[in-house]
Amino acid sequence: MKGQNIACNPATGGVSVAREVSETNGNHSLKKGQADASCRFEKCSNGQPVPDRMHNHHKNSGFSQAVICENGHATVPANYEDLDEAKTEFARAVQRICSVIYNHPSRRPTGKVVSVIKKSPRRSTVVGFLAPFSDFPDGEQRNQMNVQGSKRMNHISSSIFTGLVQILPTDPKFPQMIVSISTLSDGIKQRLKEGDTTIWKELVAAQIDEWNEESPYPWACVVQFLGKGGQVETHMDAILFENAISDVEFSPESMACLPDTCWKISQEELGARKDLRNVLTLTIDPPTASDLDDAISIETLSGGIVRIGVHIADVSYFVHPETALDAEAQIRSTSVYTLRRKVSMLPSRLSEELVSLNPGVDRLAFSVIWDIDPHGSIVNRWIGRTIIFSCCKLSYDLVQDLISSDSSQFRSAAASLQVHGMFKHEDVIKSLRCLYEISKNLKDIRFKGGALSLDTSKPTILFDEDGAPCDSYRYKRNDACFIVEELMLLANMSAAEVISNAFPDCALLRRHPEPNPRKLKEFEAFCAKNGFELDSSSSGQLHLSICRLKEELQDDPVMFDILMFYASKQMQSAEYFCTGDLISKKDDWAHYALSIPLYTHFTSPLRRYPDIIVHRTLNAVIEAEQMYLKQRKISTGRNGVKATSCEVASRCFTGLQFSKDAAESKEGREALSAAAKKFKVPNSEDLGEAAEHCNERKWASRRAEEAGQKLYMWALLKRNETHVCNARVLGLGPRFMSVYVPKLSMERRIYYDEVEGLSTEWLEATGTLVLDACRNRPQKRGGQFRCSRAIEEVAVVVNPSELMLPEDRDESGATETVESVLLSDEAVKVEVAPAVLPMVISYLSDIPVVLHAIGGEDCPVDIGVRLYLSSYFK
Repeated sequence: MKGQNIACNPATGGVSVAREVSETNGNHSLKKGQADASCRFEKCSNGQPVPDRMHNHHKNSGFSQAVICENGHATVPANYEDLDEAKTEFARAVQRICSVIYNHPSRRPTGKVVSVIKKSPRRSTVVGFLAPFSDFPDGEQRNQMNVQGSKRMNHISSSIFTGLVQILPTDPKFPQMIVSISTLSDGIKQRLKEGDTTIWKELVAAQIDEWNEESPYPWACVVQFLGKGGQVETHMDAILFENAISDVEFSPESMACLPDTCWKISQEELGARKDLRNVLTLTIDPPTASDLDDAISIETLSGGIVRIGVHIADVSYFVHPETALDAEAQIRSTSVYTLRRKVSMLPSRLSEELVSLNPGVDRLAFSVIWDIDPHGSIVNRWIGRTIIFSCCKLSYDLVQDLISSDSSQFRSAAASLQVHGMFKHEDVIKSLRCLYEISKNLKDIRFKGGALSLDTSKPTILFDEDGAPCDSYRYKRNDACFIVEELMLLANMSAAEVISNAFPDCALLRRHPEPNPRKLKEFEAFCAKNGFELDSSSSGQLHLSICRLKEELQDDPVMFDILMFYASKQMQSAEYFCTGDLISKKDDWAHYALSIPLYTHFTSPLRRYPDIIVHRTLNAVIEAEQMYLKQRKISTGRNGVKATSCEVASRCFTGLQFSKDAAESKEGREALSAAAKKFKVPNSEDLGEAAEHCNERKWASRRAEEAGQKLYMWALLKRNETHVCNARVLGLGPRFMSVYVPKLSMERRIYYDEVEGLSTEWLEATGTLVLDACRNRPQKRGGQFRCSRAIEEVAVVVNPSELMLPEDRDESGATETVESVLLSDEAVKVEVAPAVLPMVISYLSDIPVVLHAIGGEDCPVDIGVRLYLSSYFK
């Protein structure tokens, strides 16, 4: 077992085991061989082994089958007959660890890598800069590598260094790597021969070829030169490569799966679907959206009943199982959005033309329709394939203005509204306001049921006409966003209920585990330290606590942002899973944040492959229902689709009441089996593997999007050199402080020990730091002068009088007026005064800082924070 890291839940004696680890905890670097391993985490909690957030493997094995942890004790089930001697010894070792940690909750055991079970995909996605090999290891290590790598170096000259270069990975968790020059292209060899030093400033994509257990450094092979470092496009290519995201064109075989350019909806298809083209239907999306995969409809019925429909682009009609297009979509698994770049899961001709629910055209859809009473209760439900006609495409901001009570905003928005078809402007506006009221009601019901929201405003980048980042602001979702969100959540919940009832062994659902116990305790301790009451006994109680804290901190929004920052850290990632893998542990199907027992993804098949699987499964359920009712001599209306309200209520598989008797009857089982085969619903094993792949691609997409956001923020700072703002101190010590930068929603460290011209005094008793100017020579340590850093590395020191405009100077001359580079939602000018030394800093102090871009040309991009100091002294 390689890299076994073990953590424990002290409350239950639960143990988390990383059977195969690719990364170390914290900021430590990967040790030799660790990049060879892939992650598998499983946790024992409440006496049962369950998947942890990092991975949900579709087959239980090893420790998860062999050991049950309870009250600090690990036991082997009596009926576990196939447990061999090695597993028994492993179980005993874990039992000892359980006992130790249960009695000593603060201890966190670690281990070391002893073997590689499975090579990690990260071996093939290394990004870094080339560097001369002479700068690499010390002489002793060179001699060691000379012996170990002799077979690889026979083709090089007698000097080991003339035939080698090194890769300095941008990911600090990777070690430096050795590359044989003989494996490089002829052009690169020539540049090296000519002494072209610019080659050291180009990013390269590489993969690990070999990593001997005896060697601290792996051998790598360069597969591509990405381009000059410091350029946004180059670093974006590197981000995609690191996350194994391919943006190549779709293959001819995949494109051949699409219908020709003159395709139209056939009369046969029109007759087989519920026709909703006369129902007011609209889309609400970001203004730049081109792939519209969801629409909303509304009708008013008698008795105060409102009929709401969610209509999703019927992607499964075009993407058939076991085709080249389906295979490529499954490999990609998700669309990736990195601000200025989009890597689509499906060809644009499909996602933006044939299927996209564009206004003014007939479109095929998969719909969920509810009848909702004035109290917000659902009294009826219909699910099936439809044809719709969207009368308008609306943006969130436009909808917000149309439902706004501000008359001037309303008039401006109404004038810009474009409506297609039979409906008028006033029909659309009336419908939007009705949808808003219904969504508010649904939201209230959901949060009363225990849901949790950690929604906060986030930094958003603005771009100029040339596509360069020019500004940033903090975007906060408006009420229009919640109209769409509430209805999409309801559709996903309905789909999850139907497919899990009909196919309990092979339904693709999405679960959200409870918060990480250790991180939750840290968050609770943080709140207690700062005098905040927090009840984290459930998602609902946590939400109520956060709402109370928001009220308490109305005058300190930065502190509330910090609380949300830490609250988000304790949350585990939601993940897809096959119900058959957790068939005996249905409590683990639940979604913690939504506080619901069943959830899936149904509403975005243009950008998520799991949604396509869910659509196919729903099709199978509908088909089985019709087959069963037909066999039972029950009519479901004309052509089996246009049913009356009475007939809809009698639906045995897709209605509000699932008929277990019907599903378990001979006719029901036969119908479900036949429909599953027709629509190629994956079996439990295949679905588990698909869920595993979709999870990995989802997390890779998230990493790429976050890295892209950071990259463009770095580019914005680089373009404008620096930005001055305030930061909140979260941690202090004798060497460094941790600060939270609210404008960027990030935490950074500032190191101030051994800085030339700066003295530090750490008062541990009061937790206070005093920074002052120091003109003395560096102190000696062990008879030698300390190696001090220049103050420019830690602080930007300014003369306030030189920064002030003459007409704006006051007596102190200590206020700087700075252009707002990143705050277009606030004043164009923001006053930030540089701190004056001596400077006394305590926990939760606000201090002025300067943000600046770091690296890029020959090292990883990053955003640095320095103190903002005045050259005046008190």
